[in-house]
Amino acid sequence: MAATPSIATTQSDTTAPEQPDGPDALNHNYPTVDQGRTVPVNLRQSGPTPVEMLISTRIRKSPYWHLSVESGAWRAEVYNRTYHPRGYVSRDDGAALTEHQSVVNDVTLWNVAVERQIQVKGPDAEAFVNYVITRQAKKISPMHARYVILCNEAGGVLNDPVLLRISEDEFWFSLSDSDLMLWLQGVNVGKGYDVAIQEIDVCPVQIQGPKSEALMRDLIGPMVSDIPNYGLAAAEVAGLPVIVSQTGFTGEKGYEIYLYDATLHAEQMWYAILAAGEAHNLRVIAPAHPRRVQAGILSWGQDLDAETSPLQTNLAYQVPRMKEEDYIGKAALEAQREQLEAGNPPFSQMLVGLRLGGKPITDYAPDFWLVSTVESDDPVGYLTSPWFSPELDTNIALGYVPFGLSGVGTELRVWLPDQYAETPGQPVGATVVEVPFRPSVNPNTREVLKEEGQAFL
Repeated sequence: MAATPSIATTQSDTTAPEQPDGPDALNHNYPTVDQGRTVPVNLRQSGPTPVEMLISTRIRKSPYWHLSVESGAWRAEVYNRTYHPRGYVSRDDGAALTEHQSVVNDVTLWNVAVERQIQVKGPDAEAFVNYVITRQAKKISPMHARYVILCNEAGGVLNDPVLLRISEDEFWFSLSDSDLMLWLQGVNVGKGYDVAIQEIDVCPVQIQGPKSEALMRDLIGPMVSDIPNYGLAAAEVAGLPVIVSQTGFTGEKGYEIYLYDATLHAEQMWYAILAAGEAHNLRVIAPAHPRRVQAGILSWGQDLDAETSPLQTNLAYQVPRMKEEDYIGKAALEAQREQLEAGNPPFSQMLVGLRLGGKPITDYAPDFWLVSTVESDDPVGYLTSPWFSPELDTNIALGYVPFGLSGVGTELRVWLPDQYAETPGQPVGATVVEVPFRPSVNPNTREVLKEEGQAFL
């Protein structure tokens, strides 16, 4: 583990305790980075912790949980109060970076049942959804989907789901890692829209990689070629009704299969996919975070949360200038944009992309590794999602740095643990770069708008 940088300032009016020497220095948390948050991110540099994960009835097992275990899942974490497989290939065989090769070269199957589906259905469904998302719900046609965000009144991002419009009066929020159902139900207590809001027994899997369309053709037939990016189709897999979307968490060509009555039919569909996948070199893997970081796709709870604004997290395009209707967070977000455009940024930190030195980062970071300037060892920011990119042959990361240091080309330093540092105890060089780190096969809306020279929807 690299030595913790020295401490110069704190976020409070009190003076920080003197930096301890020796190994104990690594076990102390110093909230010295001006995060601009009510509850700062815990920057304690404690490294990995050898604690067994408890499996109990408090946390859900998805319908695909036992199938993931059967397919070799050897580690998991909790996501949306559900156990989530996060590794299949062993460390000795390359772990996540070996799984990454299957994503970029072949085709992969992911258990993503943790993306719980919250249905909003009723005569006022469009109006209600329009009130809780920043984008315009009326522009989403039936059997189409969009990546959206939902904010609180302060403009903090509560969730960034894929929103599926099944029909004129039915939407599904395919959730990231926060329990949005309770928020939606609470909002409607006061608003009284004529809608029913509930979780439904629909659980998705992802099919991701360049051979995904060929595999999907074997599963649902030639209709797969007619599904556009963020389009939906009603289909059957192994005789079971599903909704198929051309979406995913990679930037590669990919699909999600939403299985109805998943608690009853998970095995039948899972085994059908495995059988069809044999001809395409299918591998069951965990969500491909090295690839999603390359694509600049954010992970809620890691890269953004309820205390971060879309305007500081590369999601400015989600804050439309032309949406006349009111929505939760509109006043705060428009005020933030005015401050930014006036040269008076309302945020102390901005999320940026970084290329950085060091030995290849081959596994999930257990800490938010600290960022310093080239002039001082004092920490000014932190990484949220660091990985090695085989395609770029360098380490890359998303992370927060002071607004004044967020410009492309800014030189910084990152304090990596000894296993990744070029020289133990010393930081590595880093440079702020454009996001995404490389073009996506399936570009998201942000990439398309950037290519067209547009800043906002």
